[in-house]
Amino acid sequence: MLLAVAFGLSTLITPLYLLYQQKFGFSQITLTLIYAAYAIGNIAALLLLGRVSDSIGRRPTALAGIVVLISAAFVFLFAGSTISLYVGRILSGLGIGIASGTGNAWLAELVDKDDKGRAAIIGTSTNFLGLGLAALLSGLLAQYAPWPLHLSFIVYLVIVCSTAALVWFTRETVRHADSGQLAVRPTLSVPREIRAQFVAPAITGFGLMALVGFYAALMPSMLSHDLHIENRAAAGALLFELAALVALVIVATQALASRTLMMWSLALMIPATTAVTAAQVCASLWGMLAATAVVAAAAGLGYRASLQVVNQIAPADRRAAVVSSYFICCFVGNALPVIGIGVLSSLTSSATADVAFSGMIAAFALIALIFALLHRR
Repeated sequence: MLLAVAFGLSTLITPLYLLYQQKFGFSQITLTLIYAAYAIGNIAALLLLGRVSDSIGRRPTALAGIVVLISAAFVFLFAGSTISLYVGRILSGLGIGIASGTGNAWLAELVDKDDKGRAAIIGTSTNFLGLGLAALLSGLLAQYAPWPLHLSFIVYLVIVCSTAALVWFTRETVRHADSGQLAVRPTLSVPREIRAQFVAPAITGFGLMALVGFYAALMPSMLSHDLHIENRAAAGALLFELAALVALVIVATQALASRTLMMWSLALMIPATTAVTAAQVCASLWGMLAATAVVAAAAGLGYRASLQVVNQIAPADRRAAVVSSYFICCFVGNALPVIGIGVLSSLTSSATADVAFSGMIAAFALIALIFALLHRR
């Protein structure tokens, strides 16, 4: 539950972006920057706090992450300016980074030690279900309940406090926790002997998170401006469709080879970006629903598979640093392309920016496919 609740905060705000835009009067490029600010907190947590739970224990670290999530929710609840949205997004990224890193490690230790694949399936599918359910809840409350900019965060605060109580009673798995030996320092590296093999999963993570980030940040505007759908619940419903399909794909393909799935994901990124662009240009709701399904298939195949490939190629004594490097690629992919699209769309048009994004993803996917085929072992 910790993972679902933590990741849920990142999309709880998605159906509300246009309401904030109307209230505070910021531009489309500001909207994309607010979205991308989330990655600052993610990367800070990964670089500086990735090993803290190894030192002080899973439970206290998870509770610290929940405190940060509660702080972020309060910032959104009382947001009075655009600056508040930036602060809330950075805090939510930090809290999610702490809670997700700790939660995944804790999950792997609580699940059967001989079945680490099961922990990965549970963790990755739970992440996306949390993303989808939070967006759906927020959209429904914003459309059909009072206080559209406040009620979602009040409900979230109740849920996250309940989660804190569950975390408190969960069995601690770190036996020799020592709060006096905190390791707060960047720990990123990819050994020279696996760098060529690392390229394909790293680009897969970058590309699929760029796809999901592009979709989540700009989809509400596409619904409103291009498809003329003003119902705020529609944005939440589309994100729920995306997340549910991703989780379904992860569970349905758990028995298949990870490297094969990763290459299928890379191949699907090209039609996925094309489908999103075509849906916007044609102003087609059915096209958007189909595009959502293709994006979900690419993300579902690639997320678990690329992470599993990284775990397979990483030396045992360097695994944490290599996996951290992989996640840095994911978070950078989640932020930088979205910023670039926002800047380009403000200078030209949304259609031009979307075409440029499709070309960039296609190029990255082809490069990653080449490296994956050259280093199949």
